[in-house]
Amino acid sequence: MKPADSAAPPHEPPLPAATLIDQEPEMAPVKVPLALEDWLAVLSMGALCLITFANVVVRYLTDQSLAWTEEISVFLLIVTTLAGGCAAMARDRHIKIEYFSESGSPERRRRMARFGALCSAAFFLVLAGLSIRLVWDEYRFEETTPGIGLPKWWYSIWLPVLSFAIAARAFGLFLRNARKKGGAQ
Repeated sequence: MKPADSAAPPHEPPLPAATLIDQEPEMAPVKVPLALEDWLAVLSMGALCLITFANVVVRYLTDQSLAWTEEISVFLLIVTTLAGGCAAMARDRHIKIEYFSESGSPERRRRMARFGALCSAAFFLVLAGLSIRLVWDEYRFEETTPGIGLPKWWYSIWLPVLSFAIAARAFGLFLRNARKKGGAQ
């Protein structure tokens, strides 16, 4: 009896590196561990699934909605997205236009990677700065949420915090790309 992995014919070419999910880009390791962003994304997605499921069950059984779940679901979706974006930025798995970022000489690819990282850092710093003003206004004018009446800034404070985190990860990516010697991206 043959093992299961030897069932594939030997003449098939190996999969291209781009299709391998577990393969990380060849970069220097990050100095700040990614576990914080990973766990934040996992926990917020888990909580989002649980409260949405609870809302569906309650709505099905009682024809009533749990209004608070919709409000918290939006918040958790934003946290999940930003935490995932932070982890993707640190791993250099963010959205790129590969036509530009993967073409040309190795030096051109490194320059494009540094330019992209700086643009991302600048964008998220601007977003963080503008969202700080939003949070301050919500705090100052004592705005509350329509569903459960909590202070709105409790939810929106995470936008500048996670935007700063993404900007820091983008700047770290810029530094790692700047230190990388020779070779392709």
